[in-house]
Amino acid sequence: MALPFRRSILGLAACLVAASPAGAMTAWVSNEKDNTLSVIDVATLQVTETVPVGQRPRGIVLSRDKKRLYICASDDDTVQVLDVATRKVVHDLPSGADPEFFDLHPDDRLLYIANENDAITTVVDTETRKVVAQIDVGVEPEGMAISHDGRLAVTTSETTNMVHWIDVATQSLVGNTLVDQRPRYARFTKDDRFLWASSEIGGTVAVIDVATKEVVKKIGFKIPGVPQDLVQPVGIRLTSDGKTAFVALGPANRVAVIDTQTFEVKSYLLVGRRVWHLDLTPDEKLLFTTNGVSNDVSVIDVAAQKVLKSIPVGRFPWGVVIAP
Repeated sequence: MALPFRRSILGLAACLVAASPAGAMTAWVSNEKDNTLSVIDVATLQVTETVPVGQRPRGIVLSRDKKRLYICASDDDTVQVLDVATRKVVHDLPSGADPEFFDLHPDDRLLYIANENDAITTVVDTETRKVVAQIDVGVEPEGMAISHDGRLAVTTSETTNMVHWIDVATQSLVGNTLVDQRPRYARFTKDDRFLWASSEIGGTVAVIDVATKEVVKKIGFKIPGVPQDLVQPVGIRLTSDGKTAFVALGPANRVAVIDTQTFEVKSYLLVGRRVWHLDLTPDEKLLFTTNGVSNDVSVIDVAAQKVLKSIPVGRFPWGVVIAP
């Protein structure tokens, strides 16, 4: 009787290997309650290491050369710099109070940090380790994004309900766009023509024309059997071909798959509890999601739009980035 079960397990393993991208890829996951990072081997879909870091790690981002991992240690009021090769924190960067999320300029040098408690965006030079600017924005800033051409940065403020536009050349505020309640995350399209911004309590994603800074589309979500107040969009990922967007819907426990040409939701993928952020592998074959309440990471086959596996990690996984 054990033989069919063994065959089914081997078949599942073969499917996972076939779906996994070639090459040694690593997914880094910040565990907010454990003060750790989980290191996942993308080929085997297993946690291989748990790395201790500062208090309440949330936002994480890799340097362009993938040699350094920047970590928002929110309760330590600092950004830590981890050497990817040694898995050791080598130094801290000044960050302003309660850094939650950030983005790295394409020059691989300037780090733009949203300081939730101080209503500012702090700009840090990662080489000199000095603050080069602090820009007043709205109340409770969290989301942070930089255009691919490096000309604009945006901060989203949760209480002011705005996207704040920053001119990188002058480090000054040049505009504001009103969106729905509690914007949490922003992402530029690859051509920098549009910005996608999620509003957690508003339950929508705004698509904003970068040239005019005006909302051209609001995308709502209706999931059969799920109360509307549980639909809370946060993290967003856009495919490089510009055709598909993935949106994490928080306590709805779903990832929305959106056609970016029609702005229609094509499907909802059931993942773990309170899905927060997500990242694509460089070849865009797999999508990883952090599920904060179920303490796991879901792995999605992008082509099949199917969840392949749930990987247990630390408590309250928050951010995820994948390195080749």
